[in-house]
Amino acid sequence: MRILLLTHAFNSLTQRLAAELRLRGHDITIEFDIADTVTEEAVMLFRPELIIAPYLRRAIPESVWSQHLCLIVHPGVVGDRGPSALDWAIQAGVAEWGVTVLQAEAEMDAGPVWANASFPMRAAKKSSIYRNEVTQAACRAVLLAVQRFVQPEFQPQRPLASQWRPLLPQADRAIDWQHDDSTSVLRKIAAADGSPGVADSLFGQPCHLFDAWPEATRRGLPGAVIARRETALLRATRDGAVWIGHVKREGSIKLPATLAFENESGSVPEAPLESWWRAGSATWQDIAYEESGAVGFLHFEFYNGAMSTVQCERLRAALVWARQRPLRILVLMGGADFWSNGIHLNVIEAASLGEGSAADESWRNINAMNDLALELIGSGQQLTVAALGGNTGAGGCFLARAADLVWAREATILNPHYKNMGNLYGSEYWTYLLPRRVGADAAGAIMRDRQPLTARRAVEIGFTDACLAGDVPAFRVEVERRAAELAAAPDFAAKIAAKCAARACDEAAKPLAAYREEELTHMRRNFYGFDPSYHIARHHFVRKSPASWTPRHLARHRDLGWSIP
Repeated sequence: MRILLLTHAFNSLTQRLAAELRLRGHDITIEFDIADTVTEEAVMLFRPELIIAPYLRRAIPESVWSQHLCLIVHPGVVGDRGPSALDWAIQAGVAEWGVTVLQAEAEMDAGPVWANASFPMRAAKKSSIYRNEVTQAACRAVLLAVQRFVQPEFQPQRPLASQWRPLLPQADRAIDWQHDDSTSVLRKIAAADGSPGVADSLFGQPCHLFDAWPEATRRGLPGAVIARRETALLRATRDGAVWIGHVKREGSIKLPATLAFENESGSVPEAPLESWWRAGSATWQDIAYEESGAVGFLHFEFYNGAMSTVQCERLRAALVWARQRPLRILVLMGGADFWSNGIHLNVIEAASLGEGSAADESWRNINAMNDLALELIGSGQQLTVAALGGNTGAGGCFLARAADLVWAREATILNPHYKNMGNLYGSEYWTYLLPRRVGADAAGAIMRDRQPLTARRAVEIGFTDACLAGDVPAFRVEVERRAAELAAAPDFAAKIAAKCAARACDEAAKPLAAYREEELTHMRRNFYGFDPSYHIARHHFVRKSPASWTPRHLARHRDLGWSIP
């Protein structure tokens, strides 16, 4: 059937639902909810049989919901109502939560229920729960609701009871550093992670806090900033301390804490880790190495998958170090929610706020990404695996493809393209890595169409090598099993020989340096040329400017040649 997805943005949940519905043969188009007139026009053009709203920040106009069945995806249990459903649930520490698919009516979140799905809550950031448990539950519930839509006998039921919860105010999120314990602080910041953050102050300056991690051993005067490590600041609580990874100062953008307070944090004592080896769960560590037999595992937990110049350089150093270990297999695990999303647009934008240059920082960042990818491509005596347990986008997809094998968790979404960021050309050796996997025509279509790939679809077209079922813990167990099996394979030496021979043949045909120079020629134009599209798109992206129109590659109903079949 024809289904219109009405959404505030093309976020991870919307991408996953669009892919799952298309997989089942539905005709899907997308419209950003910008204004009532825009929504009405989209409905008029597409004439949908069903409208699904995965992610909205305002009510659907009555002119639409009164004439068409509109299903709202609400990240709360049956009977829960209000705009901060997940925030309240995390802050209250509930054991189980869910997603409800309900019919749009005049009263918000009060319509009949078409489907629902539940999940156990874990101690995690709101953004992480949304990308994992909420997205999985929403897929189950929406697909069930779509099935029920074509069943004449099904009648949606109104909840027997409901509770309206207003927008969670900052007064209820506030941290009392003198009296709150670490668990309370972590829960409050987790409930606000992604947006809006917890209003607080650091070094006497107002800011919003994000991205908190526990610290089990260090102590200090409650509220004091007692240490720094890489991008994070350590702040003491009543019974311990927590690491603050990101902050947003008034009038600025969200940045790594030590960069946002670069001058102030310079006098804070450093607390470096002694090596790349995993230090355990007692502290914060963004790059961590583990080993099991002849298999090494390199984890890199970078916030939102963004990788700054310094982070790329540090990860490359860790990769070089790991390659000197007596390994057969090296697995790059990425982070819990993201593997990588490429260059760090917020850090690049920050360069434009001071005396630096966003173009120069963009250039440094893409070259650092390229150096990292080159190190991975050149890992001659080991087999390398990119294990994508979380979503991956832009340059991160091609950094992953620089490994010999790419295994993706079934629930992950890949976005292997760049053009959405102001027509950015991209690098990371994609012109070498992509066509050799999918062919020149398919590579062109991937870059042109800019559509997300499910893990299953990525295997079908040859971009990845395996799609593994299960949640994140199950995925990691399966990755460990497969990696150990590869390391013990009797033909391991033959695999290495074939890999080295193929690389030598490719290098003789066209050196990697030539691919890099060709890509960077385009990137120079993006960064330094007369067309400011990349800089404008980056500026609006990091400042989360509301969309003013729906991109045409999503809004199929607005194509000039589109017509209803």
